[in-house]
Amino acid sequence: METEHERIAVAGEGAVSAAPDVMRLNTGVEVRRTSAAEAFATVRAAAARLTEALKGAGIAPEDLRTSELSLGPEYEVYPKVAAYRAAQGVEALVRDLARADRVIDTVAAVGEEARLNGVSFELSDPAGALAEARVRAFRDAAAKAAQYAELAGRPLGRVVSVTEELRSGPKPLAFATLAADENASISPGHQTLSIGVRVVYAFGDQPR
Repeated sequence: METEHERIAVAGEGAVSAAPDVMRLNTGVEVRRTSAAEAFATVRAAAARLTEALKGAGIAPEDLRTSELSLGPEYEVYPKVAAYRAAQGVEALVRDLARADRVIDTVAAVGEEARLNGVSFELSDPAGALAEARVRAFRDAAAKAAQYAELAGRPLGRVVSVTEELRSGPKPLAFATLAADENASISPGHQTLSIGVRVVYAFGDQPR
């Protein structure tokens, strides 16, 4: 009868580096006006211009979404209101990185209301990279189990259980690659995906 004492539990890890192929741009518009109605109307009009400009730069309508909508007072000395500030955020998914600089320049050209709040890079389909990370993690665990079995003077038996842990999603590495276009200022660098796995093996039967 197999018991916990007749098993080897090992952890393996596998990591894969991949180049991101999409950029998520966080942008928007912000205005400050003397009345709430004026601030809200102005920011809505500016957001519409920004959205149309992004579409003109090649962003598909389904890759645009509103990420923020706010309106509130600014006080000179409470409760005296000095002005009203309104903001509307727009998130754009740039699927062609060759257009990244053009898209960013398009935002800046919208006017003084435009805001750039940062960019992030992603893998549109990380399945292939994760599959390779799993292979590396399992091989790592298998090599450790084989070594422990040899050290114990026992044959390695069947796999009893496998538990996966996603150690990290897409994560920027410490280095960055050069942009494909030498005149481009946006570089996606590389990202790493890491999988951890815990594999439990049984000891095999001793040869007779």
